[in-house]
Amino acid sequence: MHDEQILLRRLRAGEEDAFSELIERYDGALRRVARSFVRTPTAVDEVVQETWLALVKGIAGFEERSTLQTWLFRILVNRARTRGARDSRQISFSSLRDDERPAVEPSAFGEDGRWRSAPARLDTDPEGSLLSTELRAQLIAAIDALPEQQRVVVTLRDVVGLTAAEVCEMLEITEVNQRVLLHRGRARCRTALAAHATERAS
Repeated sequence: MHDEQILLRRLRAGEEDAFSELIERYDGALRRVARSFVRTPTAVDEVVQETWLALVKGIAGFEERSTLQTWLFRILVNRARTRGARDSRQISFSSLRDDERPAVEPSAFGEDGRWRSAPARLDTDPEGSLLSTELRAQLIAAIDALPEQQRVVVTLRDVVGLTAAEVCEMLEITEVNQRVLLHRGRARCRTALAAHATERAS
């Protein structure tokens, strides 16, 4: 919170370095969320650009009723949703019909419901690969490969760090839907990372 206050003061003072820092921190996540509402790279670029412009124009009047990042992603979601509706491609977050595949392959479990072979832990590499650039790239790739609804929820919760309540309000979904989407998305990411860890070990 203290760091955000400092960043906010720098942004309001018009420091270009502060704006660059914010872009470096959030631009990738903004693009992942935007892709859940609009379908073309051009539309994603335009929505994200509009979001940054709105932040620059509105930073002086930001009332700090939420965190800066929550405000930023609320701007993005509102603009992306409007653009999606205009392009007649808005995605319904209340429906889970596009995601009927299991989060983990059923063959991974025995008849008693237990793992046949438990997935490898991701935090046991003595070289600290969990923090490596390679593994981070794998994680981002796994998130980007998620179905759209899961991707936006996982991004907002686990990449950006918003609370469940903030995500539900922002996306206009129920707590149950948010929990299901988050669970399925996390499970798929974990499966992808475990597969990567197995490949590296072999």
